[in-house]
Amino acid sequence: MAKTRISKARISLRGISLRPRSLQALFVGLVALACLSVGTSQAGPIQWATVGDPGNAADTRSGANTFGRGAVTSSFQIMKYEFTNQQYTDFLIAVAATDPYSLYNPLMGSDIRGGITQSGVSGSYSYTVRQDMGDKPVNYVSWFDAARVANWYQNGATSSSSTETGAYTLLNGQTSGNAVAVNSDASYFIPTQDQWYKAAYFAPNYGGAGVPGYWVYATQSGTNALDVNTQPTAVTAGLTGIGSAGDLGNSANWNNAAVWNGATGNVTTVGTNGGPSFYETFDMSGNVYEWNDLNGLDGSGRQGRGGFWSNTLPIYLSSSIAVPYSPSEENVGLGFRLAAVPEPSTWVMGLAGLACGAWQAVRRRRRAR
Repeated sequence: MAKTRISKARISLRGISLRPRSLQALFVGLVALACLSVGTSQAGPIQWATVGDPGNAADTRSGANTFGRGAVTSSFQIMKYEFTNQQYTDFLIAVAATDPYSLYNPLMGSDIRGGITQSGVSGSYSYTVRQDMGDKPVNYVSWFDAARVANWYQNGATSSSSTETGAYTLLNGQTSGNAVAVNSDASYFIPTQDQWYKAAYFAPNYGGAGVPGYWVYATQSGTNALDVNTQPTAVTAGLTGIGSAGDLGNSANWNNAAVWNGATGNVTTVGTNGGPSFYETFDMSGNVYEWNDLNGLDGSGRQGRGGFWSNTLPIYLSSSIAVPYSPSEENVGLGFRLAAVPEPSTWVMGLAGLACGAWQAVRRRRRAR
């Protein structure tokens, strides 16, 4: 391990001698480099969950939507929560002043369960989150919309960041037809079916220490989708749409039980509808279906998993159900969350933060003498 010697004259690290003034300049440069990579981002913060245990075995339970699902060879990250109306509004404000790719669906503003309004004219469109809807999952988004969000993040999430290349190469403003394959160097992307499935249902100690397996529901519950004794309890909602379960327990938003804002059955605040999966992801059972990218190759179909607020049978919230969709589908019960792999800028920021902290420690020590 490297040994650092602090003195009034200089700091020595593995034989490299730097005076405090030079070290300060180095640290400031690191901080500036980190800030340069993210300082102009218009994206709100994303909370990530790390899905480890690479090389896990696939699900062996019978069923077309369970058998062979969930095996992933490498670790990755996935959003802890569904992509929200606030996050999607930030995206629209940055890139959709003219909206040539129909990223905004008018039903977001007219449906009581939608969360975003658009005003103005093409070229100067503005977007606003509807009252109490900022922390609810965005809906009325197609696979193409989610792919453009991934591209935006891949390219820095600024007002000048492209939505057409990066994680996915979308040619000629494509908004319909076949979904395209994810690019090999994608840092942000729509999770594949196996990635989504693993994040929702897999647990390395499902059957006891060192005995992996798959839960039926993404609340770490259930061994049989038809067993009513292990199905999630349907949450109710408060006046502003906060789920009644908080972040604990075997509950989910389904069966039209969340009654608020004049709607019998509605989206609810992400992360307030029951306990998480093993990997600390929330609402992967209920609230809204979520896009997955199947195997990541191009094709005419994609898929939604997890169920939504209006399902009256709990099996739709379980690992047994996957709903096929055209990539251009947009509806009130369909949203998404992104997956990611670590980016170089993440490491730069981490190193810069450590450097800044170390320098502050040096300065405090010097002042104390």
